Amino acid sequence: MPDEMRRIVLASRPSGAPALDNFRLETAPIPEPGGGEILVKVLWLSLDPYMRGRMDASKSYAAAVEVGGTMEGGAVAEVIRSNNPKFIIGDIVNAQFGWTTHAVHTGQGVRKIDPALAPISTAVGVLGMPGLTAYVGLLDHGRPQPGETLVVSAATGAVGSVVGQLGKIHGLRVVGVAGGAEKCAYAVEELGFDACLDHRAAPDAKALRAELAAACPGGVDIYYENVGGKTLEAVYPLINVGGRIPVCGMISWYNLGGLGMGAVDGPDRLPKLWRTVLVNRLSVRGFIVTDHYDRFPAFLSEVPGHIRDGRLKYRETIAEGLDAAPEAFLALLKGGNFGKQLVRVAAENA
Repeated sequence: MPDEMRRIVLASRPSGAPALDNFRLETAPIPEPGGGEILVKVLWLSLDPYMRGRMDASKSYAAAVEVGGTMEGGAVAEVIRSNNPKFIIGDIVNAQFGWTTHAVHTGQGVRKIDPALAPISTAVGVLGMPGLTAYVGLLDHGRPQPGETLVVSAATGAVGSVVGQLGKIHGLRVVGVAGGAEKCAYAVEELGFDACLDHRAAPDAKALRAELAAACPGGVDIYYENVGGKTLEAVYPLINVGGRIPVCGMISWYNLGGLGMGAVDGPDRLPKLWRTVLVNRLSVRGFIVTDHYDRFPAFLSEVPGHIRDGRLKYRETIAEGLDAAPEAFLALLKGGNFGKQLVRVAAENA
């Protein structure tokens, strides 16, 4: 085993869009686990949009990463030393180990992964936090009924792609919104969406709204919100009475600071939006997946079967090596990934 570990820390807080110089690669001696602790070697690192919010000091639902602290992130790892009777050397586990090659952990909240269930990378993707987010957001907060119309933004991302496919499984008409013709074709031809619209090809929200209206002739019953911005502005006038909006993310606004709570350019559209919420008696529910980890057993009892029988497909974009994480993360924030963005930190069984 090497004597040194490597980690990527937050070098400085970004002002607006983050850049490579907001990150720094550091080396340090590999720590020894104390009593009741485990030492893990990270194999797969998950990159997710929520990490942008952790780079700001603004108050949010979770603590910010401190300047000089290891960037936060979920990972799949192998236990290589254990002083905890619940874990043995060789166990494959999942937790928030961070952007690092090695980590010491108490074991509290660490989830054991069954490598026989699916490739272990899926534990931070379709069978992990993003998949659970899709499952809870659509089924618990979207409350779908057969024959309804679902619109999902970021439709080919790690969450949106699962939302759309679960929508089809539950008998919905599914319309995606994604960035680029290739992603839209994938959503329809591979994932089985009924339609997918390219928001990059629409010059403004009004044009995108016209395309959505044509794709959703009966209106929209559920809008699964991942991005905010132009897509939200386009879809909300089309939402039917009694519609539901599970709010998962607002990636288009994250670089405004404070998880997108700053002012947006142009006239304030919130009064009109909130009037629509009132008049159409909409249910708008923001949710954080960590509040719903009790749903993991139900999720894992259903979704792996959909993968095995081919009803639910997934795609991964893989960056090689921990050094590649910052650049891959910046690309993710601009929609450069296709499916789930991962970093292969170390080879499995190496």
